[in-house]
Amino acid sequence: MTVLLGVDTGGTYTDAVLIRDEKEVIASAKSLTTRADLAIGVGGAIRAVLEQSGCAAAEVSMAALSTTLATNALVEGQGGRVALIYVGFSGADLDRHGLRDALKGDPALILAGGHNHAGAEACALDVDALRAFLETDSAGVSGFAVASVFATRNPAHELEVARIIAEMTQAPVTCSHQLSAKLNGPKRAVTAVLNARLIGMIDRLIGRAQDVLVELGVTAPMMVVRGDGALMSAAQARERPIETILSGPAASIVGARWMTGVENALVSDIGGTTTDVALIRDGKPAIDPAGARVGDFRTMVEAVAMRTTGLGGDSQVHLQSSGLQGGVTLGPRRVVPVSLIAAEAPEVVHAALDKQLNAPVVGEYDGRFVRAVIGLPAVGLGEREQALLGRIGTQVHPLGAILRTRMEQGALSRLLDRGLVQVAGVTPSDASHVLGWVQAWDAEAAEKALTLFARRRVGSGEGLAPDAETLARMIVDQLTEQTSLTLLESAFAEEAADFPLPPADLARHVLTQRGLASHRGILSLDLAVNFDVVGLGASAPCYYPAVGERLKCRMLLPEHAGVANAIGAVVGRITMRRSGSVTAPAEGKFRVHLDSAPQDFSASQEALQVLEQALGDQARAAAEAAGAEDIHIHVTRDIRMAEVEAREVFVEAMLTVEASGRPRVAKG
Repeated sequence: MTVLLGVDTGGTYTDAVLIRDEKEVIASAKSLTTRADLAIGVGGAIRAVLEQSGCAAAEVSMAALSTTLATNALVEGQGGRVALIYVGFSGADLDRHGLRDALKGDPALILAGGHNHAGAEACALDVDALRAFLETDSAGVSGFAVASVFATRNPAHELEVARIIAEMTQAPVTCSHQLSAKLNGPKRAVTAVLNARLIGMIDRLIGRAQDVLVELGVTAPMMVVRGDGALMSAAQARERPIETILSGPAASIVGARWMTGVENALVSDIGGTTTDVALIRDGKPAIDPAGARVGDFRTMVEAVAMRTTGLGGDSQVHLQSSGLQGGVTLGPRRVVPVSLIAAEAPEVVHAALDKQLNAPVVGEYDGRFVRAVIGLPAVGLGEREQALLGRIGTQVHPLGAILRTRMEQGALSRLLDRGLVQVAGVTPSDASHVLGWVQAWDAEAAEKALTLFARRRVGSGEGLAPDAETLARMIVDQLTEQTSLTLLESAFAEEAADFPLPPADLARHVLTQRGLASHRGILSLDLAVNFDVVGLGASAPCYYPAVGERLKCRMLLPEHAGVANAIGAVVGRITMRRSGSVTAPAEGKFRVHLDSAPQDFSASQEALQVLEQALGDQARAAAEAAGAEDIHIHVTRDIRMAEVEAREVFVEAMLTVEASGRPRVAKG
């Protein structure tokens, strides 16, 4: 008998599940995610699931971890301070593909160097400028990103820059060629910057999770889910945390397929921070050929084709005051629900809410609270941020008692971006408490907070809602509407037929909306989602039946929908992919671009065979290092030819080698 342990660390909850012989769930449990020390939440979930099942820790044959922390961090704009070394590019290239936005004001050095399209050195590397930059600008940097022009054709300058950075700073370094074999330097640079920003966060998560397993007596190896749903070792995830982007959502797709057996369906997973929608077609999740897109960033990381939006049970509720009726919108930032922070600091929260309820006018910050995330490094902060963080200290405070000037709002936003503080406010989770659907935290505090929010004025001068319950239903209705739009966008994006408008426009088009409402007039309009929708997430049973009715589709809510990510973490396969290219810099010359150095051959087939062998060795070694057994190799060749003077001429070839196998587990 084999007992598999799956753990998923989300923005609000950490889930754990035990599966026997890959066939049945024998126990599942949840524990609040603890940002300051992730081990507390991970340990709480694992202890609870072991107690429920009666299994001993030593019986666990394999542990696997999925996480939404990387996804959430990018959606919310969080992560550590980074520095980019941009080799051979110009300053204008910083504005391509959102690279400047990805840097968020962090330092960047444009350095002379780089190679040409054939892999030959275009300019000597300016080592002196690099060393001078590291001496003056490396303080407080948690990770470096290095991107050199045509590094996928010759990575020598990226590797030399990484060596010097490691020598001078001992900080982790991400080289762009190690994340993607494709051209497009600015896009690779974005991916490298995001990877560097996530390194500290994911390293802490994996390290603390491993500490907990050891403390509890689990001796089995730990795996981590990648963004394409495959597994990799913990060591590999620490080096390339960007590959855990969409890890949790990808695991949920694998879990949905395992629980329902669906061949064709949309999967919608609502968490605390995001809603993730993907398509299962012919029993397999689609892989996004353009790279994972999260929030505003398009990366070069292979991941499931998924639309991730900042919409979840803990999304911030915003007042929409325009128009006579007004309304609410949700997200994209996650906040701590008032009901949750009240459960942790009841005296402070209730005293503040009662005082605000007795005031004649609703204040700008009423119903909102702030606390610091204790234990995270607070380096590289400005004076205003340091002063604000010192004022917050270790306690929960009403937000209005902390923000004293308008300028401090910017400082608070920067602290939020660094993940150093958390703000609490009204969320759909609070609305669910008011409606009596959930009783996990402090429902009385939720009702007080919604009562305050309902008093806010809209365009007519009237209050937004007459009472907390009416507002709660408005919030849930808005969640239904935004979820429905997200599903419609995904359906239009995956539709085989070519529509002449973007998916977001099609989802909101008047004909789409009238079709959903079954318009009857001179025209008869009907529209429905033609695939089943699998609703996942602990709150899916509360919110998703209404979504199914809105889209006129069958909504599947599996028994273990609330721990789908944790299930998917332990039923996946280990898959490692390595890609490379062969070019033709001159007639009769075929150049293989390897990590060591380019190699030339006189025959295209010889060059392709050498590249295939090198990539196969790398992929197999990576799969074995991850703990795979019974490894199978699959090769994909994309060869571009051109017709010149009535004959076929080799232009370029891209090879991808995939090594896949089951994780090695100890037999009970």
